[in-house]
Amino acid sequence: MSIFVIDDHPLMREALVMLIHRVNSTVQVTELDRLAAVKPAAQAHGVPSLFCLDLKLPDTEGVSGIHELKQQFPDVPVIVLSAAPAHEYEDLSIEAGADAYIQKSAGAVEIANVLRVFLHGEQEPEACASTEKLSKRQNQLLAMINKGQSNRDIAEELQISEHTVKVHLWRLFRRLNVKSRSQASHLARTQGLL
Repeated sequence: MSIFVIDDHPLMREALVMLIHRVNSTVQVTELDRLAAVKPAAQAHGVPSLFCLDLKLPDTEGVSGIHELKQQFPDVPVIVLSAAPAHEYEDLSIEAGADAYIQKSAGAVEIANVLRVFLHGEQEPEACASTEKLSKRQNQLLAMINKGQSNRDIAEELQISEHTVKVHLWRLFRRLNVKSRSQASHLARTQGLL
């Protein structure tokens, strides 16, 4: 498994690489300081399993980096790690195709929790519409979604961060092969999961 860490601040890249190796010591990490370096790196090292992307790079503006990565590598998950406040860019990032948005100020524990979900999720079988092997947490999330609970409500009830809720929901949607809460609820009701 390999990860491309794309950030133009050397200290942030180093800290993130250390955190990734703490979560999974076998991961190959390629450090890049701009988006233009991604294509040559993919040719040299192969397509990565995950991108960790900073939004503010010398050759990107706003969420343009996400669009570009998703155009070139549509099946590779993108975690955005940004100094920008979540209320400014989180929704835009998710709409652009990012799979998770984490503020750099979130701290090592929270960032590691989100990374853990993606790193360990990569070792699971590809997503399918099969609902037989949902985890206890995924069944719990389905019930909460069906009740109309917000990410904040879910985070408070489960005592986890909203970022972690979003990552869990992303994996649940991927497992169920759906794109939204309403589709997940509908599938859960029609499959007798609730």
